[in-house]
Order: sequence, then C-alpha cells, then structure tokens
Amino acid sequence: MRPTRALAALLALLLVGAGAAAVAQGERTQHGNLIVALDGGLAPLTLPRDRPAPVSVRLAGGLQTDDGGLLPRVTRIELGLPGQGKLSTRGLPVCTVRRIANALPAKAVERCGDALVGSGRLVADVLLPNQQPFQVKARLLVFNGRVEGRRAMLLHGFARKPPAVVVLPFFLQRRHDGRFETVLVGDLPPRLGPWPHFAQFEMTISRRYVYRGRERSFLSASCPIPRRFTAGFFSFAKATFTLEDGRQVSTGIARGCRAR
Repeated sequence: MRPTRALAALLALLLVGAGAAAVAQGERTQHGNLIVALDGGLAPLTLPRDRPAPVSVRLAGGLQTDDGGLLPRVTRIELGLPGQGKLSTRGLPVCTVRRIANALPAKAVERCGDALVGSGRLVADVLLPNQQPFQVKARLLVFNGRVEGRRAMLLHGFARKPPAVVVLPFFLQRRHDGRFETVLVGDLPPRLGPWPHFAQFEMTISRRYVYRGRERSFLSASCPIPRRFTAGFFSFAKATFTLEDGRQVSTGIARGCRAR
C-alpha cells in the first residue's frame, strides 16, 4: 500500500507532534502567536543514586496557535533527554526504513518486532486546500533503526481512514553543551508537502532485552541527588521546533524522582 504524498506529509509531521496539541497537563511556552506544549513522565520514579536502572518514558505535546490560525511549516524537531539518562542499543536488533515502508502495523511488527522500542497514537483534524477538514486517527510504532550507518529511532505511523503509512527517522545525537545530552533529531523536508491544522500525540518508549546473557534496557536513568535528600527534581525533556522562516520555538519540562 503506497500513500499519496499529501497523506504521507500529514502523518510525517503528526508523528512528532508538530501540529496543534492540546495537552491537559504540562508546560506551555508562548512565542508570538505560537504555543509550544510538552508533557511526559518517567517510570519508575524511584531509582538508584549512582547507577542507571531501566525506565520507560512517555512524551506528549506539540504546537498550537493562540488565535486558531494555521500553523507555520516545521522543518526540524529536536527532542532532548537529560544527561542522567542513558540510551543503549548494544545487542538490540536493528530495523531499516525499507523493511517497514508502506507496511501495515501487523506486517511492520512481523518484519521488525525484535527491534520494537515503543508505541503511541495521535488524533488530527486536517485541512487541505480545496477540501473539507477531515480527521485522522493514527497508530504509532517506534523501532530501533539505522539509516546510512547512523543510529536512529524509526517512527512508523498508520492511519486507517484515509489509509496512509509513513516512516520518519529520528537520529540519535550526543551533545555535551547543556542539560540535555541525548537528542533525537528529525528533519521534515519540503517534498513532504502540506501540513496538518490540528494534532495531538502521545508515545511511550520502553524496551528490555537480553544480550549475551545480560538483561539490558533501551532507556535507563538514575536519580543523582545529594544523600541528605530522598527526592528531587531534574530537567526531564525539551522539545525544539525549527520553523520554515528559521525561527526556533521550544519548551522544557522538569520531573521528580526518588533515590534509593
């Protein structure tokens, strides 16, 4: 099944939440008429002080306008995770875009289920030129992947009505210039076409696996607070959207943890 370019474009943006998102709880930062929303959490909340332990991460959010107007085009999305977090793919099977492109969710899992690291969903009301607005409900799957030799998370999105499939890579980068040392970077090229009018997304990343007899986790974290405290807060995530005119809009969230 091969989606039209327009439908693929809609889902490509929605997959990373660069539509108008209504997040009930979370941080909201306004830049002009644009509001950036981000929410999420970590589980479990009780973690070791001095070594990483397996965790799952939930993220939700996106953009909206304060006047109900259409969103500007987004060309890049960056999702930053904190320095005390660790992302490990050693020994984890790898999927490729080619294996899951144009595949329905069941077929994508059949082909790359051993590389599955997360899932999610989105709902969107889409406005296209010369058409009535319509709603898209999509299911998201996230796979550990590699694109041209680079580590990536492959976001696979499927909408049943109208039928559409798209796969968008988010490349993993390590940075040492701030609180968010692991950054997931997704580029949205101009060839993807039109963009959604309204969107809402949520995804959870979590995967444990065994490699060489040792249990490992795709995501791990610690709670490195001073020993005189039992709980504290840390910078949890940051979302940055680059717009077509070159502007960047972003927001971040802090979350708590308990040390053991």
